[in-house]
Amino acid sequence: MKCPRICQAKAINDHTLVIEFTNQEIKKYDIVHLLKNPAFAPLCQRAFFQNFQVEQGGYGIVWNENIDLSEYELWKNGITVASGDRDVLL
Repeated sequence: MKCPRICQAKAINDHTLVIEFTNQEIKKYDIVHLLKNPAFAPLCQRAFFQNFQVEQGGYGIVWNENIDLSEYELWKNGITVASGDRDVLL
């Protein structure tokens, strides 16, 4: 299954990302479940969590060379944002 790529993203609190995809759909993705994995431990720090970039081409979100999330993960496991809430989030 091919999923849309990421247009833009932002952190809205200490553990939630809001992602806009190329098909104009917006999803929220909570990283709390990832924090059980030691590889994602740096994301517990608010400043680190909020300092990411959308990978060129929209194929993922990258914090550093060791921590990233693919567009597929964010698309498949994100929760769709209702159209009325979109403007508030992005």
